[in-house]
Amino acid sequence: MTRDVAWGPVGALAAASTAVLLATASRYGYHRDELYFLEAGRHPAFGYVDQPPFTPLVARVATELFGESLVGLRLSPAVAAGLTVLVTALIAGELGAGRGAQAFAAACTAAAAFPLAVGHLLSTSTFDLLAWTAVCWLVLRALRGCSWLPVGLVVGVGLQNKALLAFLLAALLAGLLLAGPRSVLRSPGPWLAGLVALLLWTPFLVWQALHGWPLLELSSAIAEGSSGSSEPWWLFVPFQLVLVGLLLVPVWVTGWWRLAREPDHRAFAVAYVLLALVFLVTGGKPYYLAGMYPLLLAAGAEPVLAWLRHRWVAWTAVAVTAVASAVLMLPLVPARDLAATPVPQIYGEAGEQVGWPELAATVAAVQAGVPGSVVLTANYGQAGAVDRFGPGPAYSGHNAYADWRVPPEEARSAVVVGYDEAGLRRWCGVVEPAARIDNGVGLDNDEQGTPVWICRERVAPWAQLWPQVRHIS
Repeated sequence: MTRDVAWGPVGALAAASTAVLLATASRYGYHRDELYFLEAGRHPAFGYVDQPPFTPLVARVATELFGESLVGLRLSPAVAAGLTVLVTALIAGELGAGRGAQAFAAACTAAAAFPLAVGHLLSTSTFDLLAWTAVCWLVLRALRGCSWLPVGLVVGVGLQNKALLAFLLAALLAGLLLAGPRSVLRSPGPWLAGLVALLLWTPFLVWQALHGWPLLELSSAIAEGSSGSSEPWWLFVPFQLVLVGLLLVPVWVTGWWRLAREPDHRAFAVAYVLLALVFLVTGGKPYYLAGMYPLLLAAGAEPVLAWLRHRWVAWTAVAVTAVASAVLMLPLVPARDLAATPVPQIYGEAGEQVGWPELAATVAAVQAGVPGSVVLTANYGQAGAVDRFGPGPAYSGHNAYADWRVPPEEARSAVVVGYDEAGLRRWCGVVEPAARIDNGVGLDNDEQGTPVWICRERVAPWAQLWPQVRHIS
């Protein structure tokens, strides 16, 4: 039975989550993906080789509204994280939870590690988490007789952000077929919702088809471990224990068990298992399952509170989780001290927010001594830093950067970032070491110590070399 929503405490928790994220938004710098989205936003399209257009569009809007403000760029992720907290409580209410359990479910999501991590940065995962949570809530409502149209609309918009949402839809369909209620599939509602979603997704699918489906190449590269956030397959299951927080594992496990025992909701429990198996077998990233945890926390909140004699135990677990998640996932440790802590080893994305202005300054200093040269980088983070902090424009063969521009033929020399000398000698007659990247705080992140080269006497026209430079990962 659906309960009235505890708007007061739930709204306060959602607002507090957003406020904390905004308060810490500018303590470090840009993440490499954010630098990429900023440049992608300057090249609007119906799709890119590695993603749909939604997040680059958000970056473009943020730039138009707030200029170069990092807080402005991260406003929408912070709001999305707060909305995820709110929708978690709505799911709990949909499952019959009282006001206290709704607040507890919302607090669990607000305190969890993954929502804090993606709420701090502009990324496709930020809006993907909200989309999965909203879809689960809307499907629950549709199963008890509400309209399926909102499901189709949210799925369609969500697929324009990240194609991963399609796996949730497939898993829920399989769950309904395997565990019921199958009768819902005999009604037109879910199929019309699917048609709406497909229509909204069509522009991106057409773009991908016209460009040879590069997203499939990217998926293959991720499965082979080329992404910086990829993990060995054997870490997939242990990783699920830390996505939310160890102390809250009993809550979501209880939630899964509850859903598995309720005939009207068993499809969700089946969907979780199917998704875990698919992502494990296909080499998916461990966080691909993160979108299921707000649902599981919402389902487990009331049974856990009912079982505990002292509710302060549950709230203490939330508080401890919140503190641990904040220390690891938010920029609370000063950047100058980060290298002396275990934070970068536990959460590598923290280190990826440090050192980009220094990288750009090093490149600018080298280029100043090579008149008429261009800047060529190995990855989009390096290119994005050069474009954001100077001396752009940068050229790169990485993902969508390869489509945006090719160096002019009159540029005979290049300042090259991130390649090894042997690789460069395929393209340049003379290769000279010029510098190494130093972030200035001794932090061993992905760019620390990266070589900067001067490439002279190019062996072929850029148009001929560019297919060799282009790569998707």
